[in-house]
Amino acid sequence: MRPLIAVEHCEDHLSRWLFYEYEDIVRLAGRDRVVFTNVSRREWCGRLSRLARCYRESVVELRGVLWDRPEEVVILDPAAERLLEPGDARDARVVVVGGILGDNPPRGRTSRCITSRLEGAKARSLGPHQLSIDGAVYVYLQVEAGRRPDEVPLVVSPTLRFEFLGSEVEVTLPFAYPLVDGRPLIPEGVLRLLRSGLSFYEAMRL
Repeated sequence: MRPLIAVEHCEDHLSRWLFYEYEDIVRLAGRDRVVFTNVSRREWCGRLSRLARCYRESVVELRGVLWDRPEEVVILDPAAERLLEPGDARDARVVVVGGILGDNPPRGRTSRCITSRLEGAKARSLGPHQLSIDGAVYVYLQVEAGRRPDEVPLVVSPTLRFEFLGSEVEVTLPFAYPLVDGRPLIPEGVLRLLRSGLSFYEAMRL
């Protein structure tokens, strides 16, 4: 049986940007394979439970519910020394991805907030680039299907162009995105936020 994908929510808010990435994860992996964990506020969990199962507890605290032994857990940690391999996915019961909006430069929050708290779990990297949350899940699914992370095409720091108030504007995203059918994997909801011209998307909280 394929492992669950646990999205450990590590932000102190639930913005529209985050919600759109979470929604895309469910689209990519399927509702039955995704769980949201560490969603501290009841109203956030209520909203996310419309997408997939939601727990207010951290994945670290869900021993006996989502996993039994730490070695059954794979954490997608950008700071991990070992690269994820297809065998890691086959042997896992739960694969954990951090629900973290990227920092530029990265601050190592996955290691601090998840990996350091679950001793014995397998920490694995998806490569040298910082990915979006749904992008990390897409790459994981490709590895699960037998590819290596470095075989998945990416575009690093894509520049997007939009019309805004009659002028063309450019927005460069300082992360890496999988290329799917020749285009960066960016949820349509996120593209709508970018087209809106807002410079601080996290002000748009749910």
